[in-house]
This record gives sequence, C-alpha cells and structure tokens, in this order.
Amino acid sequence: MSTQLQPAPTLLSKKQKKLLSDPIGDNNPITIQVLGICSALAITTQLRTSLVMAISVIFVVACSNVAISLIRKGIPERIRMIVQLMVVAGLVVLVDQFLKAFAYDISRQLSVYIGLIITNCIVMGRLEAFALSNRPWDAFLDGIGNGIGYGAILMVVAFFRELFGAGTLFGYQVVPQAFYDAGYRNNGIMLTPSAAMFLIGIIIWIHRARKPKLIDIS
Repeated sequence: MSTQLQPAPTLLSKKQKKLLSDPIGDNNPITIQVLGICSALAITTQLRTSLVMAISVIFVVACSNVAISLIRKGIPERIRMIVQLMVVAGLVVLVDQFLKAFAYDISRQLSVYIGLIITNCIVMGRLEAFALSNRPWDAFLDGIGNGIGYGAILMVVAFFRELFGAGTLFGYQVVPQAFYDAGYRNNGIMLTPSAAMFLIGIIIWIHRARKPKLIDIS
C-alpha cells in the first residue's frame, strides 16, 4: 500500500511571513511611511546607540501590539488612546530602567530619546492600524517586522555617520592611523543632524527609485 506524504506544518503562513518582511522592504516605517524620523536624526551618530534604540523599539512595538490585541475587545472607544499610551509608557519605563541598571553609559548617551519612544509614531501607528483589529500572534509579528525595518535604517545611517564622522565602528578605530598621518581628517559634518537627514533622504530616494510603485503606498 502506498502512503501519501502529508506536508509538514509551517510555523508561519504566507500572510504572516509578509507581516515580517514587508516592513523591512516594501513598507518600511522610515523610507515609505516616513515615521520615526526624529529619533533617526538624533541617535545615529554611533552604531552602538542605534543598535540599542533599535532593540528597544522592537521590544516596545512587539509587546504593546500583543497587549493591545489581547484586550482590544474590552477597551472602551472613548479611552482607546489613553489605554494604548499607558501600555506603551509602562513598557518604555521597563526598557529605561533596564538600560540604567545594565548599560548605564548607553542610557546616558540616549538621554531622553528612550522616553520619547512613547510618542514614536511607529508604535502608536501599529497599535491603531493593526493591533486593534488582529490576533495577538499576528500583532506580535507585525511589531517585530516594523521594529526591524526601523532598526535597519538606523543601523545603515549610523554606519556611515560613525565611520566618516569619527573613523570608528561600534567605538573601535577602523580608519588606519596611517591615513591620519597622510592628512586624512574625520568629517565633523557627518555627526550633525543635517547629515542624518541627507543620508535618510538618499536611502528613501534609492528605495523608491528601485520600486516606483511604492510611492503610492500610504
């Protein structure tokens, strides 16, 4: 007798895979939705701080999406935004206290920008647009995807700003001393917010030039 092989169960459906992949590419929070620009300008002078901010936002977006998705049917419409802000604020406080306890130097460098995750348009946008109308697992994947998409742009911008502005990557000197002896100088303009805006503009231009149809995505 012949036995028919059953397809192996998959952890993620096609739709769920898109929840992870689309924010990284075709619907990136920064390059397409133009959200989270302020923090991208402020904290991308170093790869280290950018990585910590990216991980923090991934955590907050994913966990707040799950929390709101779980209680969405019990949230009165009149206080919907207040409940969302309370959930996000609680998670941001956890992140802030964790960094102060285990990464105090980075916490000082990020200063108020960890607290400003509460007002990050990406976080509130995903709660309103997705978590309030989808299941917790899908909401979690959406949060992870958007957090990674945001963090990827931060890391790209920080790479060029730190390399050309300070000659370092993750705080380690990568430009050979021989270059400085020969007259090379770090470009201080790369450490200014205007340089970050310029780099983000280039990334947006390249992204949309490669895929013109993305211009119509709202």
